[in-house]
Amino acid sequence: MRQPLSYPEKEPHMKRNLKLTLSYDGSRYLGWEHQKSTDRTIQGKLEAVLSQLVLGAPAPAEAGTGEPLVKVTGAGRTDAGVHARAMTASAVVDTPLSDTEVRDYMNRYLPDDICVSEVRTAAERFHARYSAHGKTYCYTCWYGETKPVFDRKYVMVLEQAPDAERMRAAAALLTGTHDYKSFCGNPKMKKSTVRCVDSIVIRTEGPYIRFYYHGNGFLQHMVRIMTGTLLEVGYGKRAPEDMPGIFDAMDRRAAGYTAPAQGLCLIKVDY
Repeated sequence: MRQPLSYPEKEPHMKRNLKLTLSYDGSRYLGWEHQKSTDRTIQGKLEAVLSQLVLGAPAPAEAGTGEPLVKVTGAGRTDAGVHARAMTASAVVDTPLSDTEVRDYMNRYLPDDICVSEVRTAAERFHARYSAHGKTYCYTCWYGETKPVFDRKYVMVLEQAPDAERMRAAAALLTGTHDYKSFCGNPKMKKSTVRCVDSIVIRTEGPYIRFYYHGNGFLQHMVRIMTGTLLEVGYGKRAPEDMPGIFDAMDRRAAGYTAPAQGLCLIKVDY
């Protein structure tokens, strides 16, 4: 049975801004963003555990719904089924515990598919989302004659290998600063859809094809739509030279399909 961590009685004016680095398997979650109607969100789980830490009690197993005492801000909002190796979050927490003790407390009460690798006291003005200046995502595909039993929750299974060189030629035309409205999954997006994607690297390793995207920010479903578009190029359904026309269309219907969520993983956030 898990035993609660012991710590001293809370003293006044112990609030500090914490920077959290965490990884999670998003398979059973409805995404990052807290939802009052369910406990199946990453943000909800983090807020529940930190709220119970401040109150001095362990978080119940079903924690993650309702209004939290502690608000957690993520560097981004991953979709349902998307994973993260190094998501960054921030939260203002009133506790006498050290950074290491906060990390250990969280890992004791978070479910096994969420792990906090580091907790650091940050500057008062640090904000996980607004302080970030870059992100790296990886989308993983797999193809072969059998089935990837142990990787099935983390890859998109392809029936055959696409042409990697055609996809690389298209990827080169997708990089740079552009209006990515055609690659945005939110048709009601009112804010600017201009982003800078400075690197798209496609690596083949045996039966695996990995697409690495680095940029200053990404729109809803943007990486998954770009991946679906590149795969269509790889299968000869589009030409690499079609990419500028997709930008010009400013229409989601001009781009390719949205690749499934399970192949996508947030790798790193730059500060």
